[in-house]
Amino acid sequence: MTEPQDRPRQPPGGERDAPPHPPTTPQEFNQLIIEEFRARGGRVGGMFEGAPLVLLTTLGAKTGKRRTNPTAYTRDGERLLVFASNAGGPTHPGWYFNLLADNRVTVEIGTREGGVDTFSARAEPLQGEERDHQFALQAARDPGFAAYQAGTGRTIPVIALYPLSLTDPARNRAIGEELVRVHAQLRAELAALRATPSSSSSFDEGLLLHCLSFCESLSMHHTAEDGAFSAFDAQFPELAPVLERLRAEHRAVSAALTKLRLDPPATADALRQELERLATDLDDHFTYEEKHLLPALNGR
Repeated sequence: MTEPQDRPRQPPGGERDAPPHPPTTPQEFNQLIIEEFRARGGRVGGMFEGAPLVLLTTLGAKTGKRRTNPTAYTRDGERLLVFASNAGGPTHPGWYFNLLADNRVTVEIGTREGGVDTFSARAEPLQGEERDHQFALQAARDPGFAAYQAGTGRTIPVIALYPLSLTDPARNRAIGEELVRVHAQLRAELAALRATPSSSSSFDEGLLLHCLSFCESLSMHHTAEDGAFSAFDAQFPELAPVLERLRAEHRAVSAALTKLRLDPPATADALRQELERLATDLDDHFTYEEKHLLPALNGR
């Protein structure tokens, strides 16, 4: 199956109306696919009807920001396989370089029940005969991949995605340390945002832009956490009430951030009030999360 970012630039979605502003870049086209995938329980219409797609969120190797990309996949036992075909282009797609720099990825995949399951995974490129065997199987399933390989001088990578397991105490402690680090970073970003001087205009456009940038970082962090919670479900069933609350709070924050993007406050004062509410809610959320998850991760 052709990689979504390299398809002709037309909106997916089956019978739905075309957006008022058709996408003009591969990034905008990908964003349409991502939004439809999440809104329709992992399904995408139009040219992708029935195609096996997942969303991969990786950490940008250069920017340090989380990036989400749709791509084709196949199952291989407990793991998933994805293919860095880039539609047979001369270079690997950007997400492949991201996972080489940091092999922690978040995967979103449609379920039989019509929902989207999110889980964290470890990415490992396949090597040698194993790579060749798995790519040959994919090319037999979809001859487009054989055409991609024939049209490029590079070897198209095959990447295995292994769902996160919390059975290794050393790895668990590292996850806990990363959780504390990211929370500290988000707290600092929010404090700096709240301390930003106001402009002289009646509405502070600069403050709104900085706020939306922070909101993107926060949303990506929560997406990654939702992925990790699947592993917590399996390893720490006693934390079920805690995880239920955290997921609910993630949904509430997501709704608030969506409202802020689509319907920002009319005045700078109102925007600052929203920031203060967000700061209070997030501090409570982070504190609760650390209080209950860190002891489990540290074996206490």
